[in-house]
Amino acid sequence: MKFLAIEVENKGVKSGLFKPHLKNESIKVLELYEKGIVREIYFDQFHCAILILECNSTKEAQEALNQLPLVSNGLIDFRISELNPYTGFSRLLE
Repeated sequence: MKFLAIEVENKGVKSGLFKPHLKNESIKVLELYEKGIVREIYFDQFHCAILILECNSTKEAQEALNQLPLVSNGLIDFRISELNPYTGFSRLLE
């Protein structure tokens, strides 16, 4: 199943706290990419991370994201949405 994960910065976190974790964050994202869990990753216009994950459940997606140093150190979190196939085209056949 595919999941969309959108970064949510935790309130009150000072920007200087991020830098010591950024290299390890990149390493962990690469590991998850190589395992086929992270399928795509982007930054939006606000420099928040947007990830497409391939997991068996929302719980599994959350567990994968919890491995990221920025998440495990309480600097960010993610809003996770399960993505389902678009079925609207079937209306064209009615």
